[in-house]
Amino acid sequence: MDAGSAQIWPDRVAFLMDGLRHGSNAAAGELVALFYSELRRIAKFRMCAERSPHTWQPTVLVNELYLELIKIKTLKPDPNNRSDREVFLGLAAHIMKRLLIHHARSQNRNIERVDLSEDLHFERLSAADLAGVESLLDRLSSIDPELRRIVELRVFEGCSIREIADQLRCAPRTVDRRWLFARNWLQQQLGA
Repeated sequence: MDAGSAQIWPDRVAFLMDGLRHGSNAAAGELVALFYSELRRIAKFRMCAERSPHTWQPTVLVNELYLELIKIKTLKPDPNNRSDREVFLGLAAHIMKRLLIHHARSQNRNIERVDLSEDLHFERLSAADLAGVESLLDRLSSIDPELRRIVELRVFEGCSIREIADQLRCAPRTVDRRWLFARNWLQQQLGA
């Protein structure tokens, strides 16, 4: 990279991130191309962190990431004022993790399922109310970010208490206690 392109780089990334935030498929493709080597490194790291061997290679995971990025129609600006590069790579790592989880689910059907309607009574929410679930999770995160993480792992990713404890590196009893608190808090908020 020459001196001129080093000065353009942050501006180019900011321009492409703005395009991605507004649903531009071209911006998603250019961001993947710009950060391809870093995305492959992240993909390799994510895959090494998984328990079971995968049928995917890092290149396949990056390709799947691209297919997810082009589905984005709107993306909120980062409230933490991180650089656009950090935001993109963080988003990419998050999406890769989700992709690996969904891929593993299709490979292994013995995952513990948590029925949303039974546990958190989401069936009472209209489509418009579902948008409020994200802000509700943000409020829970303001109490303790780990509570939100436990809810996401338990409800949206179908992880067992033991699996969550392994990921958070704590005792299953601790996760169970925190899960009960988070579930009761969410039920109270949804009831209101």
